[in-house]
Amino acid sequence: MVDRLVNSEANARRIAMVENCFGSSGQPLAEQGRVLVGEGVLTKMCRKKPKARQFFLFNDILVYGNIVINKKKYNKQHVIPLEEVKLESLKDEGQYRNGWLIRTASKSFAVYAATATEKEEWMAHIEKCIEDLLKKSGKQPPSEHAAVWVPDNEAAICMHCKKTQFTVLNRRHHCRKCGSVVCGPCSSKRFVLRGQSDKPLRVCLQCYDGLNRDKARAHQPPAQAPAAPSVKSVADAAGSGGDSSQDDDSDDDDERVAEEKHDEPKFYSDGEKTEENSSNNNHSSKE
Repeated sequence: MVDRLVNSEANARRIAMVENCFGSSGQPLAEQGRVLVGEGVLTKMCRKKPKARQFFLFNDILVYGNIVINKKKYNKQHVIPLEEVKLESLKDEGQYRNGWLIRTASKSFAVYAATATEKEEWMAHIEKCIEDLLKKSGKQPPSEHAAVWVPDNEAAICMHCKKTQFTVLNRRHHCRKCGSVVCGPCSSKRFVLRGQSDKPLRVCLQCYDGLNRDKARAHQPPAQAPAAPSVKSVADAAGSGGDSSQDDDSDDDDERVAEEKHDEPKFYSDGEKTEENSSNNNHSSKE
């Protein structure tokens, strides 16, 4: 199905429409061999609270953005190569239903569909695109993925020390290794996490010690015992009193999305292409 749509005029128009909706804030999406497979609104679990985001599934990338004007304009475009993606279904819990995790080496997060059927459709189409892409490239899927951040509202106190209560002054921070919500003193260490950034990132004390132990073992000759974890790191940099803005999702601060009637996701198929060809043929016959 995807191969038949590669050079179709309908596919080119759809991709151009997506580019226009993002405007100058988004990167160009039209590339040779790229196909828009489907699109729709999913609820993304952001740091502060769940928020509606517009998703576009291509045969090689997954794109999403904040909804500024429904069906007309989006911003804060995020592009995720499907070669890096691993999906993991989530069990229904309370108000959070029909969800799954989108995991990559640099960022992982949960999304939720409106119905179980839509969840099945989204996951099946994404999995098929990943399978075809890896088969074509011969690459192996990544073995390590970034942690999924625990939402702010699920932690009234620090998940590390179990003592510090979060207030206006005691801000929440996220460990980039395990995703836990922690206070400043319990996340005063930084460590370079391969796949996420070349710069040291905030981690909790427990993960910091574990990462140092792993690093020490990796650098020790096999015959020697691993060195004890370092008490002080040269990259200790993070203070405890700063704002947690560095931990925010970059698309977490848009509050302009109005409540809209839910539209089912649209996945483009050979059936639609056949209908379009039929319409073109009818138009030609009238001429």
